[in-house]
Amino acid sequence: MKQMRKQLVCENGARFVGQGFGADVERVAELVFSTAMVGYQEILSDLSCCGQMVCMTYPLIGNYGLADEDFETKAPNIGGFIVREYNDNPSNYRYTKTLSEEMEEDGIPGISGVDTRMITRMIRDEGAMRAIITDADVPFDEAMARLRAEPPMHDHVRRVSCKKIWYSRTSNPRYNVVAVDCGIKHSIIRSLNNCKCNVTIVPYNTPAETILALRPDGLFLSNGPGNPEDVPEVIELVRALQGKLPIFGICLGYQCISLANGAKAYKMKFGHRGGNHPVKNLLTGKIEVTAQNHSYAIDVDSLKGTPLELTHINLLDNTAEGIRCKAQNLLAVQYHPESCPGPQDSGYLFGNFIDTMQAFKEQGGAAHA
Repeated sequence: MKQMRKQLVCENGARFVGQGFGADVERVAELVFSTAMVGYQEILSDLSCCGQMVCMTYPLIGNYGLADEDFETKAPNIGGFIVREYNDNPSNYRYTKTLSEEMEEDGIPGISGVDTRMITRMIRDEGAMRAIITDADVPFDEAMARLRAEPPMHDHVRRVSCKKIWYSRTSNPRYNVVAVDCGIKHSIIRSLNNCKCNVTIVPYNTPAETILALRPDGLFLSNGPGNPEDVPEVIELVRALQGKLPIFGICLGYQCISLANGAKAYKMKFGHRGGNHPVKNLLTGKIEVTAQNHSYAIDVDSLKGTPLELTHINLLDNTAEGIRCKAQNLLAVQYHPESCPGPQDSGYLFGNFIDTMQAFKEQGGAAHA
């Protein structure tokens, strides 16, 4: 691996110098942290991380390499990786390339040998902020000038969504699902396939008429990066199709369903990222340990007066984590029940979606009328 001295300069003036890995490029992005102990490959390839450089709180990254079967997308778009110790000699019989090799191919910079605990505490106390990874010999004032000159990103979903319809079929299918791609994770598609669903993946700005013409049994709204208010196309799609199809949303999809029904979203101080967030299911009283990756949340109070029922709540900060509307066949969660990476407590949610589609079919659903 090529030796590179790099620096991380934050908009609050903090500067960290370390060893570069991955692509030898300069990058400006939002600096966030993840508490995940495993799953750096899934984080690297999660398109929800578009426009973000992720500081990993777990101290050793790269030690098991990357496996071809574990990617969440074919084209990772993360802004960068910040790690305490990077291991470029993986010990794993499944690995096909190192983390640095993949990042170099995808044009993603990384920096190691920095105090990730200090960076994490800084983000926790001051909130997520923009930062730049650049060569260590770039003067501080110049690095700050480059950081400030880079305009904030507002077209995250346009960047990561597919550009044309594609398909993921399974053997002996029972249901046909249209998935709106806002940055969809492939593990979500695999979870739907495992539930006997043929999945048609469509771009985020696909018209409602096109989706109905595909005659689906249900509609899935995917995870994705950025502010949900930046994707009015998806919000309007929900308004056009709710009641006509069962709709299941995860992460950004959940936020768009909430906004379409009159709720409000807000930017969190530092977001939720990692596989250790306790969530209470208000319908059953059970506690689920969940995997999360988001910067925006739905205001709990704003759900009052909407047709949406709060179904899940985060026990760490009481933020809304799930909603449903039985009359409109809507269900959605903020966290990631496909569990890649993360606990497997929430897989039942895919079963709930299947049950909703089955009941809708038995009633002669509107899409088949």
